[in-house]
Amino acid sequence: MSAFTGVDLSQLPPPDVIEQLDFEVIFARKLARLVELDPTFNALVESDPAYKVLQVSAYDELMLRQRINSAAKAVMLAYATDADLDQLAGNFQLERLVVTPADPTAIPPVPAVYESDTSLRRRVQLSFEGFTTAGSQGSYIFAALNSSGLVLDANAFSPEPGLVSVYVLSREANGTASEQLLDVVNAAVNAEEVRPMTDQVSVLSAAVTDYQIEAVLTVFPGPDAELIRQAAVQAAQAYATSVHRLAYDVTYSGLMAALHQNGVQSVELISPAASIINGEGEASYCTAINVTVASLPDV
Repeated sequence: MSAFTGVDLSQLPPPDVIEQLDFEVIFARKLARLVELDPTFNALVESDPAYKVLQVSAYDELMLRQRINSAAKAVMLAYATDADLDQLAGNFQLERLVVTPADPTAIPPVPAVYESDTSLRRRVQLSFEGFTTAGSQGSYIFAALNSSGLVLDANAFSPEPGLVSVYVLSREANGTASEQLLDVVNAAVNAEEVRPMTDQVSVLSAAVTDYQIEAVLTVFPGPDAELIRQAAVQAAQAYATSVHRLAYDVTYSGLMAALHQNGVQSVELISPAASIINGEGEASYCTAINVTVASLPDV
């Protein structure tokens, strides 16, 4: 895999401002303080009204601290979601892009579909790349991602000095970009404030390889085999979605790990038979997932 990325926010240590909350710790502190103020409460039992009052007080404090934790996370890029993330993006002159416009004339009316938090968060991370006109890899990727909500991913590299290839992966169908989308991206990356005069920029669709996931699971006796199968399918779909990006490989080990859910003894991965390796302008798309179960005989 070779793709331009910013800081991996998921790998950063938890911020110190976020407290680890424990009801029992809060309650014990309040009880100790009560006994310190009035030693006659040193033998409280759970049925005692004072004990109940302390429980209510500890629970209320727990909820307040949790609210403070949530408020702190709401102003951090790694944790902010929904409208909180929209507000953070606004600080960088960014708005959530529309993937599918609303259709108020439909019956019933169809609301607009917007880009995900993950997509918007990535654009916020890349926003500083938009300040340069030096033709950096990040600046071209940022311009391409900003051009349309239909751009799922973009990559840029220079095959030789003065030439830049920008590859586009679409959100539509298997990811192959339409001519209309390529025209939109082309206008964005060739804008005067983006492209240096010395660069010749070509915008191309990703070369997408379709594949199917086919596997046979052997499960241990006991749990419902269908539930295990469904969990494996969901995990495989999540993995396939996560690697549907430019220059991301679909690895044999990644699929095996996704399919090997609790209750699975072994996995026979039939397709793909080996890892799918993707280059700079390439991507893979999973068209179907077929998982069957071969149960062990009861002993």
